[in-house]
Amino acid sequence: MSQSRKRREALLYHAKPKPGKISVVPTKKYATQHDLSLAYSPGVAEPCLEIAKNKDNVYKYTTKGNLVAVISNGTAVLGLGDIGPEASKPVMEGKGLLFKIFADIDVFDIEVDTTDVDKFIETVKAIAPTFGGINLEDIKAPEAFEIERRLKEELDIPVMHDDQHGTAIISTAALKNALEINGKNIADVKIVVNGAGAAAISCTRLYLALGAKRENVVMCDSKGVIRKDRGNLTTQKEEFATDRDLNTLEEAMNNADVFIGLSKGNVVSPEMLLSMGKNPIVFAMANPEPEIDYDLAVATRDDIIMATGRSDNPNQVNNVLGFPFIFRGALDVRATKINEEMKMAAVHALADLAKKSVPEQVNIVYDEVSLSFGKEYIIPKPFDPRLIYEIPPAIAKAAIESGVAKEPIEDWERYRNELMDRSGSGSKEVRILHNRARTNPKRVVFAEADHLDVLKAAQRVYDEKLGHPILLGNKEIILELKEELGFDADVPIIDPKTPEEVERTKRFGKLFWEKRQRKGMTLLEAEKWMRQRNYFASMMVNEGEADALVTGYSRPYSSVVKPILELVERDKGVQKIAATNLMLTKQGPMFLADTTININPSAKELAKITRYTSILARMFGMKPKVAMLGFSNFGSTKSETSVKIREAVAYMHENYPDLIVDGELQADFALNAEMLTKEFSFSKLNGQKVNVLIFPNLESANITYKLMKEVNGVESIGPILLGLSKPVHVLQLGASVDEMVNMAAVAIVDAQEREKVKNNNC
Repeated sequence: MSQSRKRREALLYHAKPKPGKISVVPTKKYATQHDLSLAYSPGVAEPCLEIAKNKDNVYKYTTKGNLVAVISNGTAVLGLGDIGPEASKPVMEGKGLLFKIFADIDVFDIEVDTTDVDKFIETVKAIAPTFGGINLEDIKAPEAFEIERRLKEELDIPVMHDDQHGTAIISTAALKNALEINGKNIADVKIVVNGAGAAAISCTRLYLALGAKRENVVMCDSKGVIRKDRGNLTTQKEEFATDRDLNTLEEAMNNADVFIGLSKGNVVSPEMLLSMGKNPIVFAMANPEPEIDYDLAVATRDDIIMATGRSDNPNQVNNVLGFPFIFRGALDVRATKINEEMKMAAVHALADLAKKSVPEQVNIVYDEVSLSFGKEYIIPKPFDPRLIYEIPPAIAKAAIESGVAKEPIEDWERYRNELMDRSGSGSKEVRILHNRARTNPKRVVFAEADHLDVLKAAQRVYDEKLGHPILLGNKEIILELKEELGFDADVPIIDPKTPEEVERTKRFGKLFWEKRQRKGMTLLEAEKWMRQRNYFASMMVNEGEADALVTGYSRPYSSVVKPILELVERDKGVQKIAATNLMLTKQGPMFLADTTININPSAKELAKITRYTSILARMFGMKPKVAMLGFSNFGSTKSETSVKIREAVAYMHENYPDLIVDGELQADFALNAEMLTKEFSFSKLNGQKVNVLIFPNLESANITYKLMKEVNGVESIGPILLGLSKPVHVLQLGASVDEMVNMAAVAIVDAQEREKVKNNNC
């Protein structure tokens, strides 16, 4: 992607459809005058009076207990430096977004227009009553040290400067595990730290807390080794100054065991790496370019354990593994501070989590057969769903044991369950889906690429490295639209109606004719049909000239499905295909079937739809828990529909006893565990969170998923076709760009899975 294209896309992302990345959303009813009288005057007086009697009641009646301030003065923003408070706001909003999506913590970002330490501290102290915690961000050293120290001393809520402690906590967990793998004692290893800013100082302090010896640490800055005989050192640099006869980074690295990079890219050479001791540990954490490239480092030393700050390398040191979950634990026990005990608890919890058996969902996301503790997996992955219920409890326990918790937790199992409930985020599922597609991109045909939105979707698939788009349609129009969009990538463009494609059209036509010649089709007709985009595209996938197909944007669903059914074989044993929509709800991802194909399926067809959808759920790393829906519960009526559902359930229980499925159930009972348990204690779905809904007919399924989309704003991926032998998926007419990108990701993951099955059978 060109720099101008990246710049334009970034600016549009932040500006449209409305400026910024976060907003305030009401949490109480406000539809009636009665609601408003409770929300504001006169009803609001009652909680105000209760808080006036006891300030701690502010946690009971307001959002304070789940509200964090992300505060900066913009003096050390990312790699941009001192750009001022206004220019730092997009970063602070981004931090707020991460707090919300990873730990369900609400955020107000506060940009303070002062570089004066006293004024900054005074401002933060004055607004502190609003918040349950304060995350300091992008404040330059050495002022950042003084600001954090004083605020921690003078406030009774948790305060943390993430630039210092986030990287420190994650890298210390990684170092702990790397040393364990290498069989080395932290007290004995020689450590070189390149960089002397806030993060480097905090990291080194935490390494010492873990057991490293100060005399074994050498710190370097842009001038070389920080020596005691060097003048004009800050207090923090004096803390790590050495009296060893070393001057350069190259000299310091000779025979070192550990290199910690928090500086700038490409400052470490292969020769410097070769001079290190046996089984070196190298954390090159500069972003976006590490101090030494990952591939170069592992090619230079086969005994190295390597980590970077990049997501495309193993062992990513990513602050998002820390700050959301640290604040989550601190807020949940109303900690008065984030102390050293809590930070070290985070270190040990992260290190221990990497040693546990990895959920299949994580393996799927990162396209691994089986991630396991070792040189290329020393810290958990950012998309590990266990982070939310493993790290906060460790923080909370440390806060309680160190005496800084005002509301200790007594029921830890209940607390873990509450944390799991907080993670039901649909956007997280989209990120997981895209990340998985990115691990092994496939060739995707966009059969309507001469439409602007379809081309936009193909461009995003290309730019985000999800797959390799093949653009099908009128070539002249596609080239014009590409120029308009600034889509300058060299991707294949195919127009079946041009002379260049005559030979392939004839070849495809002959194959089609051989398939349909006994159904009244002539060779001439077959060749004619092959000039139609959906026939041509389907044949490309059939013949292995593309891996997947996405189509349907500009034509009615039925007309798009027809050529697919004529050309693409069904999976073995499948008589009728089906379709499901993945709905990304606030309660978590949920599959609805059959939403577009079977008008009134029989009991046996319902059972097969259930099986296909369950297989798809597993492909997404979910254990299917299936409710078969109707307008009655467990035989309370004897209508034709109810009988059909009961027969389908009986068939599933007999033939697939390991699948968690039950019905017939009304939708509210299926989704309300308390109601279900109270009235139907015998149900197989008791104690389960339903994630697959099977409807008795197309009408009910289609209406439901479209209502969910339009009324509740639920994001939908689909319809996803089930039962075909190839990754071919049909969009709804007029699908959005986002929906097309998500469908392309589904098609790519589908192709990946089929490739795995094929390879395993070879």
